Amino acid sequence: MPLHLKNPHSILAVLEARPQDVYEIRLPDPVAGPWGRIRSSAAEIGVKIAGQTRASRRQNRTGRARGAEAVVKERRAVPVQDLFANVPPDGLWLALDRVQDPHNVGAIFRTAAFFGVRGILVTRDRSAPLTDTVYDVASGGVEHVPFSFPANLSRALDLARKANVWILGTSEHADTGLDRIAADRPWLLVVGNEERGLRRLTLDKCDATCRIPSTGSVASLNVSVAAGIFMQKLAAGPDETPR
Repeated sequence: MPLHLKNPHSILAVLEARPQDVYEIRLPDPVAGPWGRIRSSAAEIGVKIAGQTRASRRQNRTGRARGAEAVVKERRAVPVQDLFANVPPDGLWLALDRVQDPHNVGAIFRTAAFFGVRGILVTRDRSAPLTDTVYDVASGGVEHVPFSFPANLSRALDLARKANVWILGTSEHADTGLDRIAADRPWLLVVGNEERGLRRLTLDKCDATCRIPSTGSVASLNVSVAAGIFMQKLAAGPDETPR
């Protein structure tokens, strides 16, 4: 099913990464800012631009054109084994174990693209699908990080381990704090469901588990915020050493 993207940064990312997958762009006239860049980029590569009704031509205070959107094809997932075909000495991967809020999934993809995550595993069962909401919240991040939908996350983790990737689970109940984890090896970071965290079978597959120690009165973080903190630490490279 085609996606209807309304974030101009998501649309620009698709135009840059896979323009052949853009079916149509709908824009008012005139447009400015990122929407103007979309018009110019689409014209250069021959992507169809459609007009809008008079009622949809106004712009809000943020400069986002009301009703403007792009109709695009979903980005194709890759086989799990392809994510671990060439493992560097300090790469970072990510697995989402039944993360169900599309806004969380989109925010995680955006952060993953920022930190150069090499691939994301998204469980096929009871997880948020990669809808247009995910693409728009990711603000282009989905275009820059390969992803796969394993039918069985446990087997996917086994494939990662065979490729010499270490599995790091996240849990607010873990004994080890994030500051004790060194970014001195290829890690696959696994984050869990917003309410239940990681499943027991997933935890059993982990080489280590860790938590973000709280220094305030709130004991836990939103999963996308926590994932960003973990990614920042693990993407730091082998010069980071535990205290």
